[in-house]
Amino acid sequence: MKVRDAPRATRAALSRWLPPRRVAKLLAAAVTAAILVGAGSIAWIRLTTRNLQYDVATAPPADIAIVFGAQVYRTGKPSPYLAARLDLGRRLLAAGKVKAILVSGDNGAASHHESEAMRAYLVERGVPAAKIALDGAGFTTYDSCVRAHDVFGVRSAIAVTQDFSVPRTLALCRAAGIDAVAVADTARTHDDVYRKCWLRDQLAATKAVYSILFRPEPRSSGQPETTVRDAMAAP
Repeated sequence: MKVRDAPRATRAALSRWLPPRRVAKLLAAAVTAAILVGAGSIAWIRLTTRNLQYDVATAPPADIAIVFGAQVYRTGKPSPYLAARLDLGRRLLAAGKVKAILVSGDNGAASHHESEAMRAYLVERGVPAAKIALDGAGFTTYDSCVRAHDVFGVRSAIAVTQDFSVPRTLALCRAAGIDAVAVADTARTHDDVYRKCWLRDQLAATKAVYSILFRPEPRSSGQPETTVRDAMAAP
């Protein structure tokens, strides 16, 4: 066989083993399986975290509020969604529902320090700096939850996020060993952004289930710290 005839022979062999009709069936089966896995992940997460969302007034007391990071503009100003989370964390502390606030965000880039911007926002609005603990390695929700438990010693918490993220965030926190409930921002002032974030969060459910089942190491494990304990004890 000439070299130039090899690709043609390969295609012919593949056609015999995988005729177009069989390929179509395999693709259809793969798509169906992906849909079932995704839908099953969403249903399981929602089922295991139902009835765990509260507002500031009705939330049961916990040790801390974990405010999960989100977009911070280049100016250092939190995006509207992140600002809403921070305001809820501030209100929980003021209402005596928590003893301190843990802000968990991505400080991985020199020009992108989520947790520091979050702390600055809270301090500007009257929250004592001593009552705020920082986690700069909260690269994902899963990382934030695992590190809150393993690095900062958190055992009970109120997770603060948007309402579309509550089931996934609670499932990850509770799988990490934290007795968590949630207080969520329910505003939908930016409907187009809300829809995109809602869809993205549903798609992330499968990854969350994988993380819950297989417990991969977070990107940065870190050594145990006392900063949350110190923040809780601060006057």
